Amino acid sequence: MTTSPFILSSGGPDDDGEAGVAVATKPKTKRPPMYKVLLLNDDFTPMEFVVMVLERFFGLNHSQAFELMLTVHKKGLAVAGVFSYEIAETKVTQVMQLAREHQHPLQCTMEKE
Repeated sequence: MTTSPFILSSGGPDDDGEAGVAVATKPKTKRPPMYKVLLLNDDFTPMEFVVMVLERFFGLNHSQAFELMLTVHKKGLAVAGVFSYEIAETKVTQVMQLAREHQHPLQCTMEKE
């Protein structure tokens, strides 16, 4: 079964008998804003713990996690990933909760991209 476009004709006194075609337009949807998840350096959280966090919560392999940990260490902070609001918020919560459980002062925040 095939569908055809709607045929419109006003049928009024000015109607010249030609039919018009109504084209259905799709509403444009906006992409949701994205959020950067940032890890901040401190002088107390072990580097191995930061690597483990990056592997566990951000899906990085060991060498990627190690490189990002070094960036955090040298520059003071680094972007661990970019996500939708809900996912970024969840990742921040997971990192902060694990850091608290292990009594590390590691800080993780998020900001709009």
